[in-house]
Amino acid sequence: MAISASDAKYIRANHFSAIGRFKRSLSAATIAAGLLLTCCIAAAQDTPNSALLVISKREHALAIVDPSSLKVIAKVPVGNDPHEVTASADGHTAYVSNYGSGAYHSLAVIDLVRHQPLTAIDLGALTGPHGLTFVDGKVWFTAEGAKVIGSYDPATSKVDLVLGTGQNRTHMIFVTPGSEHIITTNVSSGTVSLIDKEAVRMPGPPPGMTPPAGTPRPPQGGPGPRMDWNQTVVRVGNGSEGFDVSPDGREVWVANAQDGTISIIDRQNKSVVQTLQVNVTGANRLKFTPDGRRVLVSSLSGPDLTVLDAHTHKVEKRIPIGHGAAGIVMQPDGKRAFVACSPDNYVAVIDLNQLTMTGKFEVGDEPDGMIWAARP
Repeated sequence: MAISASDAKYIRANHFSAIGRFKRSLSAATIAAGLLLTCCIAAAQDTPNSALLVISKREHALAIVDPSSLKVIAKVPVGNDPHEVTASADGHTAYVSNYGSGAYHSLAVIDLVRHQPLTAIDLGALTGPHGLTFVDGKVWFTAEGAKVIGSYDPATSKVDLVLGTGQNRTHMIFVTPGSEHIITTNVSSGTVSLIDKEAVRMPGPPPGMTPPAGTPRPPQGGPGPRMDWNQTVVRVGNGSEGFDVSPDGREVWVANAQDGTISIIDRQNKSVVQTLQVNVTGANRLKFTPDGRRVLVSSLSGPDLTVLDAHTHKVEKRIPIGHGAAGIVMQPDGKRAFVACSPDNYVAVIDLNQLTMTGKFEVGDEPDGMIWAARP
């Protein structure tokens, strides 16, 4: 079909007009993409070297909070029923326990720089992971369903140690640098496990028994010592859950939720030296201030944060913070503490000099476990 001169002119005009619109559209899209990339880069650059990490149990997320502005920088999904969180020594990675009261068996892994979830760690038969800490390049955890503590090595992607406690609900965990001493609370047993790596001498073969062919001859006097783990179980109070070790390493303070008491264990003698009647029924977490002067105790059954004098063992103050609280974390400089007020869906900010609640911020429903993450 023949096209007239006027039609041809119209087609050419619309053709170039369409090209112009396409170029303008492409340019706008390019600019928008560039702005988005710039914003992402700026956001990554704005992430502080020190951050507060807070679990939101109901949202199944980890909130990364700027401690200077108390603003949430990012939220990262962490799987079902998250309870506790720890961070690697370089501040690049976080690990979250998926608890499920023994139904789950994984640790969520989060890239704190890119704000992304990584491949979770499947613990297999080690069910009910809860308490976490990061020591000597490894993730240490409790597993309530299996009644054990264990360690996971990120360098080899393997669980490289499992130790049974024989206690019910092995819940929270503390590991000393060098990984020679481990402390756990066992909630339903009302006990604390003090686990120490010690040299033990292994006996030789029974008298008259001939070793199998090819077995190296033991040195005179027996095979000699080797390192092994020994557990001392200390009876404290009912519902022993939150605990902390004094900064000088001499004492373990344990909050007994059902009894409303605090047991003080002498680590050298491995025995309870005092039980404080301080009315902390429902106690969830217990933490020393960095200077060792005070002890903070949260309770899911009461409105107050209890502050104890670590030297006199007396209640110094009860700070109203809401309708109950769980996780506690100290700012490293000792100026503030942060307390997860789970029933009220906010985190309370505590001035440790004035012993007052100075503010609060939201990270998501039912905040719980918290940790401070710092990059060198």
